[in-house]
Amino acid sequence: MNNNTVTIFLSRLIGLSEILVALSMLMHKLAFVELIMAMLQDRPLLFLIGIITVIAGLAIVLNHNVWSGGAAPVIVTLFGWAILLKGLLSLFFAPEMIVSMVDKLRFEEYFYVYAVAPLILGLYLTYTGFRSSLR
Repeated sequence: MNNNTVTIFLSRLIGLSEILVALSMLMHKLAFVELIMAMLQDRPLLFLIGIITVIAGLAIVLNHNVWSGGAAPVIVTLFGWAILLKGLLSLFFAPEMIVSMVDKLRFEEYFYVYAVAPLILGLYLTYTGFRSSLR
C-alpha cells in the first residue's frame, strides 16, 4: 500500500471512530466521566488498555510516519504518536500519577472541550478521507 492509500484508510478509520466516540461522550457525560475515573483506579484494566493502545499506536506509526503532504497525513501521524504515548503512559506510570495528570487537565470541568475537539478532528479526517479516492 502506498502512503496515500494508507492515509485515506486511516483518515476514514480514525475520523469515523472519533466522531462516534465524541458523540457518545456528549450524549452520556456523567457515565463517561464515571467510566474514566473507574478505569483509572483499576490497575489490571489500565495495563490491558495500555497494551492494546501501544499496539494500535505502533500499527499507525509503523505504517504511517508521514510528516508532509498536507494536513491530513500529518494529523494521522500525530494521532498515531499520541496513541502510542498514551499507551506507554498506561503501561509505565502508576495509576495515581495518571489520576493526578487527569486532575491537572481538569477533565470533568473541561469535559465538553475534550469531547468536541475529537469530534472536530473526526469530522475533518472523515471529510478528507472520503473526499479522496482510493486508487
